[in-house]
Amino acid sequence: MKNQNNAPKISIVTPSLNQSSFLEETIESVVSQNYPNLEYVVIDGGSTDGSLDIIKKYQNHLTYWVSEKDRGHAHALNKGFSKTSGEIMAWINSDDKYTPWAFDTVSKIFTKFPKVMWIVGFNAWWNSDGAMTHAERIKKNIYDFLIGNHLWIQQESVFWRRSLWEKAGGHIEENYQFMIDGELWTRFFLHAELYTVDCILSGYRFHDTNRVKLNYQTCLREMDSAVSDLKKNCAEDVLKMANRLKKVKKIVKNPAAKALSLETLFRKSLYKKEYSAANYKNIFFKDGQWHERILPFLV
Repeated sequence: MKNQNNAPKISIVTPSLNQSSFLEETIESVVSQNYPNLEYVVIDGGSTDGSLDIIKKYQNHLTYWVSEKDRGHAHALNKGFSKTSGEIMAWINSDDKYTPWAFDTVSKIFTKFPKVMWIVGFNAWWNSDGAMTHAERIKKNIYDFLIGNHLWIQQESVFWRRSLWEKAGGHIEENYQFMIDGELWTRFFLHAELYTVDCILSGYRFHDTNRVKLNYQTCLREMDSAVSDLKKNCAEDVLKMANRLKKVKKIVKNPAAKALSLETLFRKSLYKKEYSAANYKNIFFKDGQWHERILPFLV
């Protein structure tokens, strides 16, 4: 780990409401990393289930915390981020967890690659007992969102620079109830490319009361709305490229086209420009250090 003078400040916010069953594991996953320049804020919405006892147990590790009624998830995050000043930002919900190496890895990547504005690790999943069950690289970019392939950039595994946050408006959109992260990504895409990182930084916990699980159709409608706004704000050339890729997607998903390997033909010749524009940025570890590369786009 770098010394505190050189490590970029990382600001983490945890919003919570009556999540005492998981909250301590979430907080522990943050503070146990012993990152030397951490700013950690917990915003509790007025829990009545014992969450306050857990928060008070860790209050010496917190930059700021409060327990009071708020207007919901987005409002809690806006309150939390307003108390932060770190160069690198993220949030972790009160039923999810970071991996022990997350902050050190994120710090090294943002330090080595100053042009990188936001990153996402592998999508990963914890079960209700807090054991990680599986993980996989999920590549996304603005073209995926524009052609309807927006499921999902895993919020728990995303970190970004404060400069990008400020360019994108410096807030979480409170008009969204569930897909506040997806809406934020649509604004980020207008300013910077997302880099996938070949590392598990965090994970989403599956349990019976997951908000997305219980409100899945509403989540899809909210994402459709966010992408609609994205299209209104995109550069014309990006929209044209996306429309061409959408046509290609319709063709190559046909079983006959798959049999003929048409996508390979399109990617290498007829639609080479479109595929090239939509290639993914990736950061991977080899020979003791992190490297940058391009991964091919496939519809």
